[in-house]
Amino acid sequence: MTTDLGRLEKMVSAVLADEMPTPEKIRALIEQTRPACPSVTNDEAAQLVRLFEERHGVTMRIGSKLEDVGFEKWLDNAKVNITFYYWDRYKHLLVGKGFSSQVLATMDKVTDRILGLLENPKKESSWDRRGMIVGHVQSGKTANYTGLICKAADAGYQVVIVVAGMHNNLRIQTQKRLEEGFIGFDCANLLSKGPANRSIIGVGRFNSSQRPNVFTTSLHDFNKQTARSIGVPLVNMKQPAVFVIKKNTNTLKNLIEWLKEHNAGRGTSLISAPMLLIDDEADNASINIKKRQDEVSRINGQIRQILDVFDHSCYVGYTATPFANIFIDPETDNDMFGADLFPKHFIVSLDPPDNYFGASHVFTTDQEEDGRSPVIRHIEDHAEYLPLKHPIDHRIIDLPDSLKTAVRIFIVARAIRLARGQSGKHNSMLVNVSRFVAVQRQIRNEIHTFLGRITDSVSVNASKPQKDALRDPELLKIRRVFADEYEKSCGVLWPAVKDNLWNVVRTINVVEVNSRSSDSLDYEGSGDSGLNVIAVGGFSLSRGLTLEGLIVSYFLRNSMMYDTLMQMGRWFGYRPGYKDLCRIWMLEEAEGWYSHIAESIEELRDELRHMEKANATPRQFGLKVRSHPDSLIVTARNKMGSGKSFAVSVGLANWFIETAILRRDAESLADNRRAVAVLAEAMRGIGCAPERGERINGGRLVRNVPANPVLEFLLMFKNHDGSILTETDPIRKYIEDREETELSKWDVYFAGIKEQKHSGKSLVDSTLGFKLICQRRSKGDRSDSQTLFVTNKQRVCSRGTEKIGLTEQEVESTEEEYRNEYVVPGDKSTLNYPDRIYRRIRRKPLLVIHILAIGNKNDDLSGTEPVVAWSISFPKTNYEEQKVDYVVNTTWVSERYGDEIDEEETGGDID
Repeated sequence: MTTDLGRLEKMVSAVLADEMPTPEKIRALIEQTRPACPSVTNDEAAQLVRLFEERHGVTMRIGSKLEDVGFEKWLDNAKVNITFYYWDRYKHLLVGKGFSSQVLATMDKVTDRILGLLENPKKESSWDRRGMIVGHVQSGKTANYTGLICKAADAGYQVVIVVAGMHNNLRIQTQKRLEEGFIGFDCANLLSKGPANRSIIGVGRFNSSQRPNVFTTSLHDFNKQTARSIGVPLVNMKQPAVFVIKKNTNTLKNLIEWLKEHNAGRGTSLISAPMLLIDDEADNASINIKKRQDEVSRINGQIRQILDVFDHSCYVGYTATPFANIFIDPETDNDMFGADLFPKHFIVSLDPPDNYFGASHVFTTDQEEDGRSPVIRHIEDHAEYLPLKHPIDHRIIDLPDSLKTAVRIFIVARAIRLARGQSGKHNSMLVNVSRFVAVQRQIRNEIHTFLGRITDSVSVNASKPQKDALRDPELLKIRRVFADEYEKSCGVLWPAVKDNLWNVVRTINVVEVNSRSSDSLDYEGSGDSGLNVIAVGGFSLSRGLTLEGLIVSYFLRNSMMYDTLMQMGRWFGYRPGYKDLCRIWMLEEAEGWYSHIAESIEELRDELRHMEKANATPRQFGLKVRSHPDSLIVTARNKMGSGKSFAVSVGLANWFIETAILRRDAESLADNRRAVAVLAEAMRGIGCAPERGERINGGRLVRNVPANPVLEFLLMFKNHDGSILTETDPIRKYIEDREETELSKWDVYFAGIKEQKHSGKSLVDSTLGFKLICQRRSKGDRSDSQTLFVTNKQRVCSRGTEKIGLTEQEVESTEEEYRNEYVVPGDKSTLNYPDRIYRRIRRKPLLVIHILAIGNKNDDLSGTEPVVAWSISFPKTNYEEQKVDYVVNTTWVSERYGDEIDEEETGGDID
């Protein structure tokens, strides 16, 4: 980007800051301003027009909230006397960063909403408020809480404590962002008495007449000795006191001791200054769980101690994965709302701007579609060089071909961005394949060596005519990568890519990012050219740390826990002008887990929206979530260290379950086929013959089937011990409790396909007493002689199955409601309707019987034995939620989901 083009962008941004501009106004303004920037070409001006059209077309919804009853509203009346000094500076900064006027307006409303849920800092009597903000991974939570801090300081909060990540690089990142967005000074430079003009940064450039008192810098965490030297009690400071501290027991201990020794009022152990504590990544280490109680619970207790030191305190936990916070580990439901960090006063769900690159963009391909995902690529060749489970001294002798391909794609994608005029932007690639520092270092070195070979090829041959250049094997592979991934859709031709290859490869730096590495991701110090980096790491790349301009991710980790897995999704975020270039490598099984977890989180958000309309409280939401079927996994994981079995109470209303893990021994397979045959015969005996059912998608639907045949089928079916949610005893009890009311009549669908879609012969089965062309499913990689995992993604049902049995009008109305609530007008990519929207309006439960042919796409399966599986879609309940108990064995949880070391609790050679 030329200097004049950058100046023109800033000038136009400033004019458009407080407007909702039309495309016509954007073009006119750029033309009017261009004479002041004479070197800007017509092509660059057109590029700038497109940039502003995209930027100001971005919108954001306000989200939803739950709050406790009886809280006295204060903000509207107080605003008359508040001067928003800090907020106005921050808003100007966001304008310069390219935030659209619509997004800024919504952000203003959202931060007002949250501030209003905090207590009035002028209120003299004691108070303690606790809440949670649920965002999305990499969606701008830091920007939100920076805005909240600014407004809280303007309103009169005198102390701001931000408890950041557990690693230094995360704390430093947060410190720098708050220095830019709230403080206005580079505190490290200021304390070292560097040049004054270099100390003023970010919001300080707009106005630096007021300066918060900062007790931490990007170089130093909180230190008692430094704090003592300031010598002024917090309550006497004219400007807010700011602490950005690592989530570390020693740091927290030092802060607590200093607060008690030097700031408590006379005759009391409490500090009267109103305090706001922001717990960033609140689901990480802040939770009081039984596992490793001495460490994890200590951090939880220390945060609570800080709150108890202040007579006026607000705790706000920010997280994208709220499972652990809702499942705070009480012995009873009543204990959950006691003195712990449960957000008992308010919960706010943030909606991201509509240009957010999130789960709905990444996980959109149904399991039966022949086409591949536009984003995801599966890793299938890692076992020889990078096995999932490997020792700390594992030796790397080469890289998997898939990782080499990923590196080539990163190079090509960067070249495309250069050809698009995005020369001053950051570009990053993430490689997260091991938690061991020594292995990460070897991977980093291997990638560096591999990149060196590519650089040599580009240096010698890329400038030659195309025919001669492609005689180089490495350039030929790069050309094929471009053809396979981008050529048809990116709008850039190969010659332009080839011409930019040298500018790409010569600037890429391969760095190691972990607790032991001296490498860093210095985006700020990269200059006008932007940082081009391949970052290899473990936990530091798994939570909190932002990779600017992330294009390619290579992710090979075996954690299946909800919060860990979603937080590892650093690839979510904002990708202006290059969203189409992003690629993610992962195991097919991991893709299935991500899809499930993303759906579960969206269900929580849906529940929060609906409970907001019903004026529900956080307590009611907490009870609802604790009965969510996923609590089996989350709660069991939290109790892993207890080494015992325990019951988890689950509500099955408005939930979908399926047997994605099946017994594979011959006797069980035969028994389950017999159970289906008995079901079909029983249905015939009561006038519900399956062969007379409605033909839908190659299957047969029978309506209004009494519950008894369904109960008998579940009783006969041999469930796999590893499929805990489909244990038939709790399910049968749930049905029996409602057999005379809302679960008295069922829709039963025998799933099939219309015709043979593959070159291999399909299985035509007559287990049911009539012919059905069987659905095909593959065998998951973890299957063995006793266990069948149905596909690597562990999915049986096809997308859209849960709308079977609904009327056309019901389907159309619920899809329209979904579009109105979630879908950006004109955005076709998100019209892949989730099944939960149909389940919500079901009046009868749906049992789906799957007669499966297990094999690969083109196999001849005509002579194979069918495998029986089933799915149930339960409607929401109109009665008081009755829960059933599932008994969870922690040994099973460990075997099924792994007992991966909690990296935040370890040091040394594990990052």
